Amino acid sequence: MASCSVISFSMIFVFIGIIHGWGTSSFDALTSVDLVNRKSVYRTPAFILTPGEVSNKYYRVEFPKGHVGVRGFDAEVVDEAGNPVSLFEVYLHHWIAYNVYVKKTEKEAFLKEGYYGSNNPSTRFVGNSGLCRYGPGSTSWGLGSETRHTNTTIPPPYAVEIGNSKKIPDGYEEMWEFNVHAIDTRGVEDRPGCTECRCDLYGVANDEHGLPLPKDYIGGFACCYDGTKCRLKEGFESTKRTLYMQYTIRWVEWSEHVVPLKKYLIDVTNTGSGCKAEYNTPTCSMSGFPTDCIDTRETTASLPEDGILIYAAAHQHTGGRGAGLYSANGEEICRSIPTYGIGSETGNEAGYVVGMSACYPEPGSVKISSKDILRLQSNYTTLRGRTGVMGIFNILVASPGDTASIISVKKSDPLHSGHGIEVTLNHPFVIVGLVGVIAAIGLALFYQVRKKQSEGYQALST
Repeated sequence: MASCSVISFSMIFVFIGIIHGWGTSSFDALTSVDLVNRKSVYRTPAFILTPGEVSNKYYRVEFPKGHVGVRGFDAEVVDEAGNPVSLFEVYLHHWIAYNVYVKKTEKEAFLKEGYYGSNNPSTRFVGNSGLCRYGPGSTSWGLGSETRHTNTTIPPPYAVEIGNSKKIPDGYEEMWEFNVHAIDTRGVEDRPGCTECRCDLYGVANDEHGLPLPKDYIGGFACCYDGTKCRLKEGFESTKRTLYMQYTIRWVEWSEHVVPLKKYLIDVTNTGSGCKAEYNTPTCSMSGFPTDCIDTRETTASLPEDGILIYAAAHQHTGGRGAGLYSANGEEICRSIPTYGIGSETGNEAGYVVGMSACYPEPGSVKISSKDILRLQSNYTTLRGRTGVMGIFNILVASPGDTASIISVKKSDPLHSGHGIEVTLNHPFVIVGLVGVIAAIGLALFYQVRKKQSEGYQALST
């Protein structure tokens, strides 16, 4: 009898362990409809570069089909064999992915030429929720040289929603474009100058539309547009190279258990006259210590609606010393710091920004009101002047109403697994119900053992 009781109550405790596991497992494990995190790998059409040449093209690209939630977006330049290409050879100024709504009756023209080729006024950009919508209109995702080592993981139950048919206007279809701005720096005379798009190195006086550039415009992406070429060392042999942008999207099927996020871009150049995306930094006078040679730019911004911060990361160019996002009372919300390469291997290129740190606040801990004034600060070293640098913060925000609908969330470690949200079944009726189930199973096991004993069976000894 005693040994039988041991078996019965051991099984009960195993069941209790299972129930406890349900109560503290990841949100994905709890919901069968959100169980599978999927991954899709795509490539843009090929782009061909010769030494010194710039490619800044737009491509119509593939994306996961249907109503899904994106939980990660990674990209890099690869060659025809799929090998990653070094920043020493091809500098990735930026890549941008964005969605557009295309009229179904004009889909063929879009597929053939893309938005910019067809110049279709009926095509609608979608992209982010603000505050800056420069570049191709409204970027959804985008990074630069830091793309390989910047964490883009969004922890469950959150995701960026795409493919929602209820949000797509009647007669339209959602499609995607990819902008890749890459500079081939093989054999160039001044590699840093080429990556900063200094106008004199490109021999450019007019922009891509043929309009004269301002006399004080000495460098920036207006001088390194598609087809321009940076000055090469004398006698360097020119060889063509076929490249691709390979991008990996991590996603889940959309369900009622996925919490949507809105993306905002805060740009330090936005001082009331719009987001200019880039700016120049001066050369330090060296009247003080080298550590004093820091150019600091600031701006303020407010979100259009209340939200809870889930993710934040900055974008900076070479020379960046980090960017910070602060609340109205001066409290630091997020500090994003660049990682510089220190070697010669691909992904660790010395002198280049190869990653930016990301912030994952404790869910619910950073609440931002539309009345709050956020302050963005971007810092660059000025041991030498630089052109076309950037200071942009990408933030992902959940609606307070959406977040409140989650049973209960607490952060574990999203930086490593991407599955850092746990749920606790803490509703009293749920607890009472589980206790009742456990008690019923315990009684059933007890009577089953008694019955077997009365029939002459004996329990196994432990």
